Amino acid sequence: MEHKKHLSRRTFLQQAGLSGIALTIGYYWPATGKGTGEIVLANEGTELMSWISIDAAGKVTLFNHRSEMGQGTWQSIPQIIAEELEVSMDQVSIRYASSNPTKYGPQPQEGSFSIRGWYQQLLRVGASAREMLIEAAARQWQVSTGECYAENGVVVHRGTGKRLSYGALVKDAAQLKPPADVKLKARKDYKIIGKPLHRNDSTVKTNGTAVFGLDKKLAGMLYAVVERNPRFRGKVKSFDDSATRSIKGVKRVFKVQRPVFNIWCEGVAVVADTLWAAMQGRKLLKVQWDDEGFEHLGSEQISARMREDLKKFSSPDSFETDLKHSVATIEAIYEMPYQSHSCMEPLNCTADVKDNSIEIWGPIQEANWIQADLSERFRVPVENVTVNMTFLGGGFGRKAFLDYPCEAALISKEMKAPVQVMWTREDDMTAGPFRQGALYSCKGGVDAQKKIFALQIISATQYASAGEDKHPAPQALKENTGRIDGIIYDYYKTIPHYSFGSVPIKSTIPTMWWRAPGANIDAFACECFIDELAHLASQDPLAFRKAHFAFTRYQALVDKLSEISNWDARRKNDGWGVAITECFGSMVGQVVKVSRRPDQTLKIDKVFALIDCGWYVNPDTIRAQLEGSIIMALGAAVNHATHFEQGKAVERNFNAYPMPRINEIPEIEVHIMENDEAPGGVGEPGLPAFAPALCNAIFDLTGKRLRKLPFRLEDV
Repeated sequence: MEHKKHLSRRTFLQQAGLSGIALTIGYYWPATGKGTGEIVLANEGTELMSWISIDAAGKVTLFNHRSEMGQGTWQSIPQIIAEELEVSMDQVSIRYASSNPTKYGPQPQEGSFSIRGWYQQLLRVGASAREMLIEAAARQWQVSTGECYAENGVVVHRGTGKRLSYGALVKDAAQLKPPADVKLKARKDYKIIGKPLHRNDSTVKTNGTAVFGLDKKLAGMLYAVVERNPRFRGKVKSFDDSATRSIKGVKRVFKVQRPVFNIWCEGVAVVADTLWAAMQGRKLLKVQWDDEGFEHLGSEQISARMREDLKKFSSPDSFETDLKHSVATIEAIYEMPYQSHSCMEPLNCTADVKDNSIEIWGPIQEANWIQADLSERFRVPVENVTVNMTFLGGGFGRKAFLDYPCEAALISKEMKAPVQVMWTREDDMTAGPFRQGALYSCKGGVDAQKKIFALQIISATQYASAGEDKHPAPQALKENTGRIDGIIYDYYKTIPHYSFGSVPIKSTIPTMWWRAPGANIDAFACECFIDELAHLASQDPLAFRKAHFAFTRYQALVDKLSEISNWDARRKNDGWGVAITECFGSMVGQVVKVSRRPDQTLKIDKVFALIDCGWYVNPDTIRAQLEGSIIMALGAAVNHATHFEQGKAVERNFNAYPMPRINEIPEIEVHIMENDEAPGGVGEPGLPAFAPALCNAIFDLTGKRLRKLPFRLEDV
């Protein structure tokens, strides 16, 4: 991101605007070159560069403008700023910044973008504030700034050893013109970045003081639960709330809607003065649904439709000709299931809607989208819509959606009071949207040099939407066109003939993004089929992949993966599988080792995971994210799936949708590539490689190809 070098004082001061700060100045946001806001006087501290506030005692508060759902931004974003600000993490406190796209820029928590999209700007934020503090000290001492330096929250004069704390300097610093350019540290000089520092949110999350969505309480707040149509598109025909209203504390019962893409899904809200009363009242509610006018599909029908839709694709004649010129060819069908997000914390949201203002609190993954959506739907000026993020107990894309805050706001508006809407586990797992299922038709051939000569992967699936009402026409396939998520980019360069495409199926099941969207389903078919081609060519699976990597960065990843897994030491009766995927700017290689127990049941012995995410902030966070991704991928591969009967989700709770238990988790060993590449994502790229690596390991041990997920380990 290019940094603008010429900043006017007017533009700089216009970036102010955080209420509750004694003297606030903002910073020039290089992404747009725009500035808004004004100086705000209050009585807490002085804000420097929007993300930084320092009070007279020298207490530093760093604002995190991204949601924290376990992926580590609560630590990583302040860690970046603190590095150039020259303060230790022990010297700072961290607070959420509410939605303010003018001030903080885009705040979505998706695409593993928080670090890779913002690291340079955040480094400049810290460095610019540091230089302003140094200049303020130099002016007091009447010396040049070159004679001064900052460390541990103080500015020091080299010649005399004089020291001034940031607290003593911040008000003067706030009056200065910001530096037109700042020199950032070399990586070798980092004191904080790249170090495995203790996460600041660990303590509050373990002692129970962390504030999650359901912890928010407001004066006069009511509680609501909603009986939603289990068929997604069905309407409320009528309801009988006579028994519900007999429950002490129940205030109102009324129809409510929530927007799922372009469809309004209906339900009946039960509002009470306690959550218990609302839940008990809901149990007695009787609703008749109008489910006419749309299909009530089951999983078998959806799967059959995918198979029929795949037949609608015709391969390009040129590709079929090239495929025939291969020395050997192979075909396969792979199938992926629908999945629920099933976050540890079910959906919830607190809303307080007044005549010309809206305030939201909750586990919000995408504050800006929700702020803009509520402003438009309720016709309230965007500056009057406040979206406050709490900690999230998992997000995986679901909590970036717009439906549950809108539903809460509609209920609050109807009640003319603040309302907290809680989704039960059953609501959360059955109301959707879901991760889409998919079916893949794969064809490939190898040449005399034992490399891939032709490769085709075509999928039949749903795109993120409320569901398709008709069969969209498939896009025409052409040779050497199309893309598939999760695939290593070098394959596009080194495979002479390829053809990738997809057809959206007709289904009224609502679907949306799920951790590592696209790659979480595509990579399974792709990396398993690459393994089949390696076997067809009688090649070592890891060496086969490396032979197709032209970029030295990919080759280095293969070499390191071989080293850490001791790949060359594997024995004949072992089961070893590998997969290498790429998404959101990072490459991940995983090796899975499996074996047979004495009773002949299958056991996952160990997972070796290697990520190349380039420049990184906290290695402990990276290891935690890869471990979590692998466990989530394990559950999706062998534990659970969402099925449908007559248009309704079958699995309603964890008894039918089991999560991996601690005794089922294999040993996981995570390594990080060290290089000077630009940062990539971390929270999502660790997931796609596991399932194909596991299935490739099972083939290596048993000779059996598993092409459909999920499967039961005990059945292999």
